[in-house]
Amino acid sequence: MQLKLKRPLVFLDLETTGVNIGTDRIVEIALLKLHPDGSKEEICMRLNPTIPIPVESSLIHGIYDEDVKDAPEFASVAKDIHSFILNADLAGYNSNKFDIPLLIEEFTRVEIVLDITNVKLIDVQNIFHKLEQRTLSAAYKFYCSKSLENAHSAAADTTATYEVLLAQVEKYDVLENDVDFLSKFSSINKNVDLAGRIVFNDKGEEVFNFGKHKGRPVRDIFKLESSYYDWMMKGDFATNTKNVITQIRLKDFNK
Repeated sequence: MQLKLKRPLVFLDLETTGVNIGTDRIVEIALLKLHPDGSKEEICMRLNPTIPIPVESSLIHGIYDEDVKDAPEFASVAKDIHSFILNADLAGYNSNKFDIPLLIEEFTRVEIVLDITNVKLIDVQNIFHKLEQRTLSAAYKFYCSKSLENAHSAAADTTATYEVLLAQVEKYDVLENDVDFLSKFSSINKNVDLAGRIVFNDKGEEVFNFGKHKGRPVRDIFKLESSYYDWMMKGDFATNTKNVITQIRLKDFNK
């Protein structure tokens, strides 16, 4: 089958120095671009993260400092990557919470804005967890009857994610072959920011989803404890999260 697309859809996967969105860097990026006419384009490259790769991360994805010492830095390819995904929707595995926010961080460092305001985001992991509760390797085995070779290789993971989504759409009658529907369905919670640090409660209020103020309205805390906003802005929170809390804070100033 073929996904029904109104505009290009880019599947992405990142291998990184770690899992901290605010401080870790990309060591490998794979992008698979599907066009409405069924044609495909691919980009896969390793990058010099400019910081050491912790051994524990290398043991997962198999990429060591020596492997990327002569690779290009993100800054030198940022414009090409941005152009590749511009005007496309985005999909991945755990991409809403990790890959996309971290990619935004990398763009921010080189003063490029990745505007996802009108971008549909499909997180294949969220669809999987809602319907089957498994991991990517198990999902690939379950839906595609294949073993995932070279797991944690960005290119292998990206291709597997694409194949899993196709199989999911074919398997479940509840899923529509439509990017808008899949984007909404794969949004597993009511995140305000991509990383899920701020979420909507049942009243539609933005509340903290972490730390000592978890569950409490952001606006109330910023009124009572203005230093908490300053602490977050100085911390290693993702740029997207900082933008969100700034917008919330400015609501009261603009009244």
